[in-house]
Amino acid sequence: MSNQKTSDIVRIVLADDHALVRDGIRALLEEEKNLKVVGEVSNGLEALKMVTELTPDVLIIDIRMPELSGIEAVEQLNQKEKSTTKSIILSMHDSEEYILKSVKAGANGYLLKDTDKNEFIKAIHTVNAGGKFFSGDISNVLVNNLFGASAANPAPKNQSKQNPFDLTNKELRVLELILSGLTNKEISEKLQNSKRTIETHRFNLMKKMKVKNLLDLAKKAQKHNLVNP
Repeated sequence: MSNQKTSDIVRIVLADDHALVRDGIRALLEEEKNLKVVGEVSNGLEALKMVTELTPDVLIIDIRMPELSGIEAVEQLNQKEKSTTKSIILSMHDSEEYILKSVKAGANGYLLKDTDKNEFIKAIHTVNAGGKFFSGDISNVLVNNLFGASAANPAPKNQSKQNPFDLTNKELRVLELILSGLTNKEISEKLQNSKRTIETHRFNLMKKMKVKNLLDLAKKAQKHNLVNP
């Protein structure tokens, strides 16, 4: 038995509908002596129930889960008057919509699943101490939303154009880069995102615009004036 005081240990509940993901996160966290995973669940309703029963210090929760989404679970958690549990959204999605909804729901942090270990650990301790933690890309979304694009990084010109597909600013940027001929790898390097994140944006673009290939994507983007001539 460790001699470390219980009060020094950050008690964590993991909520993700993929067991392999939970296993990986738990293994990573429990390499740290002052972090302890006290429970795991696979949907939002179970997360709320376990948080009520165990009162962990931090809930780490995915966005897209059965029964109740991570955002809905965080919102309900923050509606409980006596709840002291802090929450971190851990997701593969860096869409503006998800980020802003998470912040509005009361999430104390938002991290992408390709976050490195050091940043992950730092986020947990920051949130547990009462602070907020948003990784670089996420912070940029929040800043741009609150204050508008900076002069050094102006918003795309197409932002003021028609947008019948409800594309986010990030999706519009990715669309422009796709149609300029860049590969997913080149776009990921340019935007400093993981290749998997760019692949997710490409999938979401195809789905929202209801197209199945690059040619149709280009035609529809041009038809609706989504890209600069």
